[in-house]
Amino acid sequence: MKEGPDISHIAALIGDPARANILTALMDGRALTASELAEEAGVGLSTASGHLSKLADAELIAPRKSGRHKYFNLADAEVAGVLEALMGLAARKGATRVRTGPKDAQMQVARVCYNHLAGRMGVQMYRSLVARGLLAEHGEDVALTGAGRDFVTWFGVDVAGLEAGRARMCRTCLDWSERRNHLAGSLGRAILKRMEDQAWMRRDTGSRAVLVTEKGKAAFAAAFPDVG
Repeated sequence: MKEGPDISHIAALIGDPARANILTALMDGRALTASELAEEAGVGLSTASGHLSKLADAELIAPRKSGRHKYFNLADAEVAGVLEALMGLAARKGATRVRTGPKDAQMQVARVCYNHLAGRMGVQMYRSLVARGLLAEHGEDVALTGAGRDFVTWFGVDVAGLEAGRARMCRTCLDWSERRNHLAGSLGRAILKRMEDQAWMRRDTGSRAVLVTEKGKAAFAAAFPDVG
């Protein structure tokens, strides 16, 4: 009998088209209801409920109640990382949907990946932080340096608060469209939130795309200069 982790069960859950649509809809970090996810999956509510039950049983999503409504999130950053990696593999192997409009192009410029910034701008931000010695890479790991701590504090991020939290502060995530790393973890989420609070960026309704304001384009280029 074979020993070790059985990937077939998880792969089968993710591989169903409706469930794949449900999981990718949750990649922007929002909590969505069963009705909203049914629409994303293109199935009826009863069918979506069955899919959600299977995903929850496998601990790929986490349901939670708020008042009379039940909402669903991805279970954790590990699940999001696996989905982003699968998107990258699908893109490299040519398994992509036909582009339908400008939102798809904007997704490659800037998008939300589990509440942190992805796309070309996310990769530029990460590479800029590393090149300037604000993030230090150690193999597959990445950590904030002393200079980096000063920078993100100046940027308006509560570093001590992040360090006190349970989530990993710095983590890399392989960007599916750029095929390079962008910054994930609680620091990645905090930086994106700070840019949204400063009106540099705003999320496109009904999409993972992030829209960048004119103010944001100039401010982002100054804070995270392109290092090529």
